[in-house]
Amino acid sequence: MMTVADLLVATLKASGVRRVYGLPGDSLNGLTDALRRDGGLSWQHVRHEEAAALAAAGEAATTGELAVCAASCGPGNLHLINGLFDAQRSRVPVLAIAAHIPLAEIGSGYFQETHPQELFRECSVYAEMVSAAEQFPRILRVAMRTAIERRGVAVVVVPGEVFKAAAPDDAVHAVRAASARVLPAEADLVAAAQVLNSAGAVTILAGAGCQGAHGEVVGIAERLKAPVVHALRGKEFVEYDNPYDVGMTGLLGFVSGYRAMEHCDALLMLGTDFPYRPFFPENARIVQVDVRGEQIGRRVPVDVPLVGTVKDTVEALLPHLAARADVKHLQTMTAHYRRTRRRFDKLAEPGRRRGPLHPETVAAAVDRLADDDAVLIPDVGTPTLWAARYFRMNGRRRLIGSFTHGTMANALPQALGVQSAFPDRQVVAFSGDGGLAMLMGELLTLRQLDLPVKIVMLDNGALSFVELEMKADGIVNYGTDLDNPDFAAVARAVGVHGIRVDNAKDLDGALKDAFSHRGPALVDVRTLRHEVAIPPKIALNQAAGFTLWATRSVLNGDASAVLEVARTNARQLARE
Repeated sequence: MMTVADLLVATLKASGVRRVYGLPGDSLNGLTDALRRDGGLSWQHVRHEEAAALAAAGEAATTGELAVCAASCGPGNLHLINGLFDAQRSRVPVLAIAAHIPLAEIGSGYFQETHPQELFRECSVYAEMVSAAEQFPRILRVAMRTAIERRGVAVVVVPGEVFKAAAPDDAVHAVRAASARVLPAEADLVAAAQVLNSAGAVTILAGAGCQGAHGEVVGIAERLKAPVVHALRGKEFVEYDNPYDVGMTGLLGFVSGYRAMEHCDALLMLGTDFPYRPFFPENARIVQVDVRGEQIGRRVPVDVPLVGTVKDTVEALLPHLAARADVKHLQTMTAHYRRTRRRFDKLAEPGRRRGPLHPETVAAAVDRLADDDAVLIPDVGTPTLWAARYFRMNGRRRLIGSFTHGTMANALPQALGVQSAFPDRQVVAFSGDGGLAMLMGELLTLRQLDLPVKIVMLDNGALSFVELEMKADGIVNYGTDLDNPDFAAVARAVGVHGIRVDNAKDLDGALKDAFSHRGPALVDVRTLRHEVAIPPKIALNQAAGFTLWATRSVLNGDASAVLEVARTNARQLARE
């Protein structure tokens, strides 16, 4: 007899799925037993369901294909939610199998009872419960198709006894992605061309929607003589082999990226939902290209909306655009970028300093020594900041993270998923001490599954990005201290290769050691706590807040922190 769980396993296999991330539980017994009996799908046993969802998100982000996670009823489902929010907001296809309490007990206040459909509604594009085996094949196909085509999370809620019930038939139907070409109307292309052709200075803002459209982005930049600014999620797709690139904008970005947008009179947005309104130009006309029409104009008013994929829309728009002769705007901004890049690179030099390292030095070393096709995954917070400024893309590397949802502790579990999908590729989790500690149990997963993830950790004894936000708000740092262990020793204690770095002279050797190690490895790098990452645009309230923080810190008896901030960041004062 083929059970519902057997049918699930067979359908996943036929659809190209190779593994399921999860944690077992009694309500999942029907599924895990089916996986054991079949043997064709790998059960990636994690230590926390949040890690299962984040691992699936990491796999889906790098493969572009459906990834799957599973959890038992009640608390198991709840633990999935944060990771599923990350997958949903990153728009990657993930199927979550959420086990449920027995059907007859629903609504009775039963042990571990929740209402899973309501729990998952906001973090999914589809969430449905299967009440009878006869429903299951169609609900599963609808869920998989919805996750794949809408690029989001689909949740199928299955009471434990339904997994064990006889499948209504044994026909297995594979679910594969369909290809689509989405283009704006010709009249909209003409209207966009009129805006761009009549502008004196055009800037392009490129985002994650530019994946697979590198040549088209460079081509339209050449036609318009437009500098290309990238959002964080667009960095890996447009930064490399691009003479028009002027860096990133936003809180983590380059002054050159900010200036290129500030001084344009027409802005062409390509596949980006860049959320920070203060970084948009005040008086420019805006043309926005997005395959999801509902996202156009969400941040600022748009003059011409173009609904379509970036690659196809740019190809259709190019014949309407006149070749621009004036290169003043482009040359000014690319020169500005070169100066900014040199200054950032100078800040990353280790110098003769002994003791804790500047985090820029660590990020630059990881960039220099990592493989040309490495997958680089920063934790949220200052690791993402330094990754944005120092990890350089080349068309083969990947850069993923929790860039929209912004959850702590994303790097290690996402790396777990990526390494599972690409066992022979270098995967580097660029972690913070706060992020790593939050889901540190997944070190045991790396060891148990023998996944050769390399973890490079910035160990500064604080939630440093939170402290930076407190400084900007004029608040004395409080509740952000981390009394850390020797993380390298912790790693060694659980069977992971661990190395500690206390001085810059030891950094390259430690990274080479870790990167060449055949199994998982962790490099615990002691870094300066009070490094301040100065954004490209400093608002008056931020400057006032920083002054207020310094005053309050002194009055609170912590003048040493103010002095340490000054000493650590004096080298940054020579700004553009």
